Amino acid sequence: MILLFLSLLSILAGIPFLALHLTGANSFPKPLSKKEENKCIEGLKSNDRSAKNKLIKHNLRLVAHIAKKYYSEKTEFDDLISVGTIGLIKAVNTFKPSKNIKLSSYASRCIENEILMYFRSSRKSSMDISINEPIETDKNGNTLTLMDTISTGDTILDTINTKINVQKLSEFLVKNLSPRERIIICMRYGICGFKPLRQRQVAEKLGISRSYVSRIEKKALEILKKSF
Repeated sequence: MILLFLSLLSILAGIPFLALHLTGANSFPKPLSKKEENKCIEGLKSNDRSAKNKLIKHNLRLVAHIAKKYYSEKTEFDDLISVGTIGLIKAVNTFKPSKNIKLSSYASRCIENEILMYFRSSRKSSMDISINEPIETDKNGNTLTLMDTISTGDTILDTINTKINVQKLSEFLVKNLSPRERIIICMRYGICGFKPLRQRQVAEKLGISRSYVSRIEKKALEILKKSF
């Protein structure tokens, strides 16, 4: 779920938000014709944003196809689509037509790499220890945490910057989102004191459908992106 929060920050930083949580095969836009794709690839040379967005949008089926290879009962298909789409975005942003390789081949590698990184990160984080977890008490009975034993030194500026961004995000949540949009974003990405939850879990807690949660989340992220 940490990765989902990072993807939120990526979206707010300017990565175009797409339908990352579409699940039905018919929900994804059809692939571009060879002529249309070549035209968009030509647009990449001039950093044409609309061309990039079009290539990303019309290659979401490729993401779904690859995500199915890695899907199991232990993973949410929606999460794999989200992670794979991040790989697709990276592929389109770094694709070099001069390398004489098809976009689909290059994107496939980027999508798979992103999904594999997600699995490696998930396995690693499952063994992480919270830095706020008590490790002992002092002679006065005060709890000592791992955070207390870590020297901040070089990280103090990063910490300050993070706090500033968190404060901005909190203000934007209150100012621009409805109560329902706000609670869904907080529950999905583990912010404002909430633990991160999957769309299905959020839907169960709020008594609404998962697809409705997805639609509200998409709308809220678009609003936050504009605010940032």
